Amino acid sequence: MKNSLQLENLAGPHRRQYLNLLAAVAAVVLLIVGVKEPARDDADSKAPRRLPRWSDVKSLGGRFWGVLLIGAAMALARFSEAFLVLRAYDGGLATAWTPLAFVVMNLTYSVSAYPAGRLSDSWGRTRLLTTGLVVLIGAHLVLAADLPIAVILVGIALWGLHMGLTQGLLAALVADSVPDSLRGSGFGVFYFVSGVTALAASLLARAL
Repeated sequence: MKNSLQLENLAGPHRRQYLNLLAAVAAVVLLIVGVKEPARDDADSKAPRRLPRWSDVKSLGGRFWGVLLIGAAMALARFSEAFLVLRAYDGGLATAWTPLAFVVMNLTYSVSAYPAGRLSDSWGRTRLLTTGLVVLIGAHLVLAADLPIAVILVGIALWGLHMGLTQGLLAALVADSVPDSLRGSGFGVFYFVSGVTALAASLLARAL
């Protein structure tokens, strides 16, 4: 009985990792089974494949570098979502309920992403991106203030709304700003720089 209880206690903390692993496997299976690459032109299909070169990066174009600068600035203005959990805890949310911060952010993110994509067609991408930045500023102001936990959760929801308004939009801007033959390289550079900038933002937030 004692051994079984020990095994259960050991397995408990890892249940979330098992669920994450299952979700990752399901995503890979979905990519393999459900996602098909579009047909390529004869010239493209016969061209030999090679690794990206530095010359490819340099030829991405000025419009791409502008989008990259905007994305990096936005990543620097955000810190890791783990800090949202800490803010909710500091605001008085019980330890057992701190995952609610992730739920609120991701729910708002997922609900707002599709309408934001539709809205970009009618509003224009520049206007929608500006709106997303304003929402991020509002989220920062709410989270920085000494407010009740209910208002802090509203700030976390604004954070998720900002993500829904801007993340798909930035991906579309990257796709529009690079030639088709360099689209993969463009996305690679964009997310590499965004990841490094987000890491720097989290380190800065920790120091502060």
